[in-house]
Amino acid sequence: MAVHKRKLRGKVVWRFKFDGPGSTRDDRIIIEKSGFATRDEATKAEAVRRNEEQQKYELAKAGSGVAAAPPKTLGMLLQEFLHQHAEEKLSPTTVQGYRNKLKLLDPELLAMPIPEVKPLHLSREWTRLLRCGGHDRLTGESRPLARKTVREVAGMVSAAFNRGMIWQIAIINPVRASEPPTPKKHRAAALTVAQQDLLIESATGPWCIRTLLRISAALGTRRGEVLALRWSDIRDEYVTIEQSLIQTRAGLQFKGTKTETPRTLVIPKEALEALEVHRKQQDRFRRQFGPDYRSDLNLIFCQPDGSPLKPDSLSGTIREIFVRLGIPKPKGSSLHLLRHTHVSHLLASGVPVPAVSARVGHSSIRTTLDIYGHMIHGQDEEAVRKWEQYQQQNRAQNAVTKTVQ
Repeated sequence: MAVHKRKLRGKVVWRFKFDGPGSTRDDRIIIEKSGFATRDEATKAEAVRRNEEQQKYELAKAGSGVAAAPPKTLGMLLQEFLHQHAEEKLSPTTVQGYRNKLKLLDPELLAMPIPEVKPLHLSREWTRLLRCGGHDRLTGESRPLARKTVREVAGMVSAAFNRGMIWQIAIINPVRASEPPTPKKHRAAALTVAQQDLLIESATGPWCIRTLLRISAALGTRRGEVLALRWSDIRDEYVTIEQSLIQTRAGLQFKGTKTETPRTLVIPKEALEALEVHRKQQDRFRRQFGPDYRSDLNLIFCQPDGSPLKPDSLSGTIREIFVRLGIPKPKGSSLHLLRHTHVSHLLASGVPVPAVSARVGHSSIRTTLDIYGHMIHGQDEEAVRKWEQYQQQNRAQNAVTKTVQ
C-alpha cells in the first residue's frame, strides 16, 4: 500500500511512498512525501506523482525524448501537454496554475487509457469537483469548488486533448460533449473619483506607492504591467506597455503582456507631473546606492536600490489600505480595482467601447462588454433621441414634398 498515516508532533498526517520507475531490488528509487491532512488528499497526490515520475523516466530512457513511448493514459497526456506545449507557449504562472489544477483530478480518471475517456466520465468528474473537489487547508476536509475553477480544469483537459489530436494520439476531444459548468458572469466594481483620490493620498508603504497608484488609475494597467514599466517606455506624453512582471515559485520574471501585443497610451497631464516628481526622488536613491543600484533594469517603480517590487507583497499593502480607510472592496486583487475604475470612468465619460478596449489591452471588444457592459449607461436614451430625430426629419421632408406637388 503506497499511502500510510503516522503521528507527527501528536497530529495524524498522511504520506505516500512508492518505488520509482526503473527501481530494482538492488537499486531502489524511493519517492515519498508527507504532511497530507487526509488519506484522499495523499492518494490523489500519489497518483499525480506516479504519472510525473513515469513520464520523466520514459523521456530519460529515450535520451533526447524523441523515441519515448507516446502517452497512454489521460494523466500522461496532461503531463506531456504541460511539458511539450504549455511550458513553451504559456506564462510560468499559467503553467503553475495548470499543475495545481491537475492535482484536483481523480486518480482513477487520470489512470484511464486515452481512448476510453468518454464525455460521461468527464461530466461525472465536473460534478464531483463542484460538490467536493477542493479541501480546506486547515481541516483537510472536502469542500466545493467554484464553477469558474471547474471550468478552468475542463479547459486544461480540453487543451490537452486538442494537442493530443494534433499529435495523433487522441481521435476526439471528449471534453466538448461533457458540458462543463458555466461560471456566473463577473461584473466588475469600481471606485468613485473621491474614493480613488482618498486611496492615493492616504497610501503608505513602499516609497513609490502613491505615484504607482496614481499611474495605475490614470492608465488602467494590469498589476504586472505597471510594475514592469521602464523609463525607456516613455516618450514625451506617450508610454508603451510591452512587458509584465510576474511572481512565480521560481522567483520574479519579466514576460510579455497578457495578449502578447504592445500598446501605446497617452499619459494624462497630472500623471506626467507626478512622474517628474517621482523621478527626482529616484535619482536621489541612484546617487545613494551608487554602483549597487540596479540601473540595468531601469524600472520606474521599484525598491530604493532599483530592484523589482514583489507583486503579491504590493497587493497585500494596498489591501491593508482599503481596510484602514474602510473602503468596500470586492474579492480579488486590490490593485486591479483601479483598472476597473479606469474603465468605468472612461465609459461614464462616453468614450466609445472600442477605444476603451484598446486602451486597457483587451483581446477583443467582447471581453470589454462581458466585464463592463453593465457600466455603460445612457445608450438607450441616446438611441431613442436619435430615432425621434430621424422620424421628425423624414416627416418634415415628406411635408415639403407634398407642398411642392
